[in-house]
Amino acid sequence: MTESLHLPAARVRAAALALPGSKSISNRTLLLAALSENSCEIRSLLKSDDTDRMLDALHALGIKTETAASGSLRVHGCGGRFPAQKADLFLGNAGTAFRPLTAALALLGGDYRLHGVPRMHQRPIGDLTDALRVAGANIDFLGENGFPPLHIGAFADTGADIIPVRGNVSSQFLTALLMALPLTRRARTIEVQGELISRPYIDITLNLLQQFGVMVAHDDYRRFRIPADARYTAPAVINVEGDASGASYFLAAGLLGGAAVRVCGVGKQSIQGDTAFARELEKIGANVVWGDDFIEVSRDAAQPVRPFDLDANHIPDAAMTLAVVALATGGTCAIRNIASWRVKETDRIAAMATELRKLGAAVEELPDAIIITPPPRLNAGVAIDTYDDHRMAMCFSLVSLLGVPVVINDPDCVAKTFPDYFERFAALTD
Repeated sequence: MTESLHLPAARVRAAALALPGSKSISNRTLLLAALSENSCEIRSLLKSDDTDRMLDALHALGIKTETAASGSLRVHGCGGRFPAQKADLFLGNAGTAFRPLTAALALLGGDYRLHGVPRMHQRPIGDLTDALRVAGANIDFLGENGFPPLHIGAFADTGADIIPVRGNVSSQFLTALLMALPLTRRARTIEVQGELISRPYIDITLNLLQQFGVMVAHDDYRRFRIPADARYTAPAVINVEGDASGASYFLAAGLLGGAAVRVCGVGKQSIQGDTAFARELEKIGANVVWGDDFIEVSRDAAQPVRPFDLDANHIPDAAMTLAVVALATGGTCAIRNIASWRVKETDRIAAMATELRKLGAAVEELPDAIIITPPPRLNAGVAIDTYDDHRMAMCFSLVSLLGVPVVINDPDCVAKTFPDYFERFAALTD
């Protein structure tokens, strides 16, 4: 393992790069393919720690897969019933694996233990388990109430037809229910209580459900109606889009450095809400070009990077990148409506505030917001702690484009979603 990585002050050069597959799409697609009644070829699947944890779990549950010479993966579906009725599943810190698998296994029933790294055991799941119990699931907490690890037992399909779930902690809870409830073959309604955060991630889920043959209607994202006798049927081939969240670092580099940076694999036809990050860059000084399968960002030399005050509810992951972009604005910036940062791979509001202060910024940390005032001059050579959080490492790499060197501790944490990120970043700079 690499303990730290020194990034010298660097300039961005004009470049184009192909993105790795989206984590959100990859893990959803793997689970839906596994639950389908037929086989499916998945192309451009992300290879990372998070997808490895999902694949390990699916294999333990009896799902067969084959990797082709081209790198595509063929998944043989189980027809909505996993062959293994008992398993011990380690899911690391992969929320996109842990939450949907919890729901699917709970509504199928069996004898399953789900656990992860210590941080996963600090990430709340009680809102999801409460909803699953209403549907008839048998779930026990093996540690602290409301948190993993979990034990899942037999499912009693005598639960309610209307399933309430809170929407203001994590959109992954609603995603998990949307993916799992069709397995019961009963018509059910999910009612969202409170504000639904990260709505674009729900759009990803609904789009993929449709591609796998299940149409879910909704009333302005307040009620979702699961049809009776739903069955997953996989497309013969499905292509995973490039990672729009991962694109944010390179698009921000185009803004900060000025040279045109193009990311390929995601564009104006994308189903990912994080493409809206490019529109936020445009508001603060970027030139943005949209293609069907690419986004390109640059900035005129005479155009400053403008301060911003953003409600980031629609792009919570990509908005982390803007916290470092704020250092280039010369004015106070605010990123609001980001309470979900608190329950991610780390408490991202606290972590971001701590590391920005090392660079000399004045930071106000609120329960659901962060307010950043950049210093007249950044502190050089600062060692940034990354908290085993891939996005912290990738965000702070951008400091090297602001005229000062920076050290990234534990750079290998990017393996969670983007294993070769720093090689790609180095190829972008002179």
